[in-house]
Amino acid sequence: MRMTNKLVRILICGTVLVLATAVVHSQSGEWRSYSGDPGSRKYSPLDQITKANVRNLKIAWRRPAVDPQLLARDSELKFQNNFRATPLMVNGVLYSPNGIGLVEAFNPGTGQTIWVQELPPGVALRGGDSTRGVAYWRDGANERIFVQRGEALMALNLRTGQPYRDFGSDGVVNLGFPPETKTGYYWTGAPQICRDVVIVGGSMTDSPENKSAPPGDVRAYDVRSGKLRWTFHVIPRAGEFGVDTWKNDSWKYTGHANLWSLISADEELGFAYLPLTSATSDMFGGHRVGDNLFANTLVAVRCQTGERVWHHQLVHHDLWDFDLPAAPILADIRVDGKPIRAVVQVTKQAFAFVFDRVTGQPVWPIEERPVPQSKTPGEQTSPTQPFPSKPPAFDRQGVTIDDLIDFTPELRAAAIEIVKNYQIGPLFTPPSIRGNVSPTRGTIQLPGSVGGADWQGAAFDPDTGMLYVPSITGPFVADIIEGNAESTDLAFTKGTREYPPAVMGLPLLKPPYGRITAIDLNKGEIVWTVANGDGPRDHPLLKHLNLPPLGHPGRSSPLLTKTLLFVGEGDPIMAAPARVPAGMPLAIAPGAGGRKFRAYDKATGQVVWETEFAAGTTGAAMTYVYQGKQYIIVAVGSRDHGAEFIALSLP
Repeated sequence: MRMTNKLVRILICGTVLVLATAVVHSQSGEWRSYSGDPGSRKYSPLDQITKANVRNLKIAWRRPAVDPQLLARDSELKFQNNFRATPLMVNGVLYSPNGIGLVEAFNPGTGQTIWVQELPPGVALRGGDSTRGVAYWRDGANERIFVQRGEALMALNLRTGQPYRDFGSDGVVNLGFPPETKTGYYWTGAPQICRDVVIVGGSMTDSPENKSAPPGDVRAYDVRSGKLRWTFHVIPRAGEFGVDTWKNDSWKYTGHANLWSLISADEELGFAYLPLTSATSDMFGGHRVGDNLFANTLVAVRCQTGERVWHHQLVHHDLWDFDLPAAPILADIRVDGKPIRAVVQVTKQAFAFVFDRVTGQPVWPIEERPVPQSKTPGEQTSPTQPFPSKPPAFDRQGVTIDDLIDFTPELRAAAIEIVKNYQIGPLFTPPSIRGNVSPTRGTIQLPGSVGGADWQGAAFDPDTGMLYVPSITGPFVADIIEGNAESTDLAFTKGTREYPPAVMGLPLLKPPYGRITAIDLNKGEIVWTVANGDGPRDHPLLKHLNLPPLGHPGRSSPLLTKTLLFVGEGDPIMAAPARVPAGMPLAIAPGAGGRKFRAYDKATGQVVWETEFAAGTTGAAMTYVYQGKQYIIVAVGSRDHGAEFIALSLP
């Protein structure tokens, strides 16, 4: 029997001014939260750049991912070109993590440095990684920027970049796990402010070789003192709600269920919305029988206490790495004439689950439907999984012979021959055991482990009720192998997790390989879908067919303005070369993309402008106004091009 949610309605006085202030900031042309606002809408009402003049956009300035003064200090300083950051624009200054996770403040009109964060005592310059963003907090004249770098959470002065020494211990809150866990803390998300706490998630390895690991608990700290205010146990402990969804006391040793992505918050309600992920191990669960709360669960908690208000598990007993990968989106909609304060969770399996964000009640019914069962010894698959009745899936789900590439008879015949070596089936077909001899090379899973939706999330238009979702039509092979007792205590562990073989240098499945879908959340209906990018239509086997755009499977975040939808194509930097099948162009692999950045007509999906950068977009774009001019800024990078910010504006 499924657990029913605890439904709580609260009314908190004295908070409307906080929400109203946030709206004013947005209207004045600033960008004070990672996704534009705490509700992760990725929307700005700015309208200086329009369909009529967007063709005139030019590069206004560029800025490297790491300030030259840091490189001068250490000539051998290394950092990845996978630059994830999105700046904030506050009080006429841009603030962003750099390529090694330190905050830099710079001029919005020129990109010139104002200050660079100094390292705390005893912390090395090397070893930092880029994170997605920083958080801003204000109470009257008291303002702070919060940044998480490695195991350190810090609060900085906006004007100087100096740390507040009374925050934590000499300016640093240590986020590290106890030494006995033998696991370091790591996160590439962005802190979220709600009321007077700063909330952080965490990341650990997706696929450990052991069934035990530390849980990825969510924590909140006082914005002034840095004192720990609460911890939400993502895997319940003895006596806590949900512990009975872990049979045979498996909660005692199972780990992860991290919040590796991003958090949303409703300041007026005082709720934070936590998208949680899969538990150890993410492709075999014979050691953790049960539904496994709160893995793969959207949880609403009270910001000031961490108390659970409501929850919905969106994947039971995950075997597919179907994390909740993106920030939940707060959307005020009207359904059948009734206003609803909603929260929308887009998923890797290509669903948009829509809930009343106060009560947790589904806006449209969610059905528990029977799904294929695992044949792996010791595995106990959940008999059903949740399927929303509305909106429809925004990307393809499952694999049949009809899904194979068929532009020519030769391509189709070759694709059918390849598939004979694999298991295929509908959504939630379990991973299968990989043998040394075909036909047991694993299950071709669609969507794969990078989506459907991924960290790039979606954008919501508060004026029209439209949700815009970039997604990835990229399969991967869900294969498991028998565990070696010398290296693992799992009966089965992950296999190669490769991408399916290419068909004469082309993807195994039909296009589009990346798409953008517009969904009317007032009706729960898809309005339009377009391919995101050209894809491989210039391949020698396809060039003569005069095909429409086939799409790039790139992880690119949307930016929505009053008049336009901006989306990039991601970049091949997102795909590991070793996992790309031989003979398959890198840009076809899931998680890869191209170098174009486009503006779309929000009503039709028609491209109204595009440009090509030297590299693809790696971070989420944002927009702001400075000295009367609207700018758009986005991070780019590739294996062959150094990571940087590019700012666009009209001449």
